[in-house]
Amino acid sequence: MYAVVKTGGKQVRVSPGQAVRVEKLAGSVGDAVEFGEVLLVGGEGDPQVGTPLVSGANVVGTITAQARGPKITIFKMKRRKGYRRKQGHRQAYTEVRVESINS
Repeated sequence: MYAVVKTGGKQVRVSPGQAVRVEKLAGSVGDAVEFGEVLLVGGEGDPQVGTPLVSGANVVGTITAQARGPKITIFKMKRRKGYRRKQGHRQAYTEVRVESINS
């Protein structure tokens, strides 16, 4: 069984037992989290496609980590103009282990 949920402005395909990284969510490690915006539920038989959401469906998971991704470097330069800018960024994420999909 699998589902497509919307979180953090993105769509993520999840299945029970899977660990997924999503945009940072409020909560600490061990807290339960519920995704209510389920766009599709599939697995046995025909998939249930929402218009836009599947009514009564939700995905329950547990937060396993609150961390930050690798550092990326943003470098801008215009040649012969003396313009150089260097900036770094690390995106925060939440790792969630999916426990169940309720449809």
